[in-house]
Amino acid sequence: MRDKTQANSAAPGDGLVRAGAIVFFVGAVATLVTVAPLFLGTTPFPTYMFGLSMLMGVGFAVAGAGVLRSAAAGRRRARAAGAVSGQLPEQ
Repeated sequence: MRDKTQANSAAPGDGLVRAGAIVFFVGAVATLVTVAPLFLGTTPFPTYMFGLSMLMGVGFAVAGAGVLRSAAAGRRRARAAGAVSGQLPEQ
């Protein structure tokens, strides 16, 4: 059954989702580290540290792009399978 997808094979977009998750969590940690001095009453971090907090949004966007890429690849596979079997795509 070579036409079946293996459980450990990487689909299009999987790398983007993983990278986006990593960037998101780095941004989440940076946000916690940046906000902690405000609650602890210590000296706040420099302004560029707040820029690292923006990595949460960047990671979310990258992961979203990976999901969209994976969905588009699934649609292309479904259309190709329908064309091979002789079925017309629904519209």
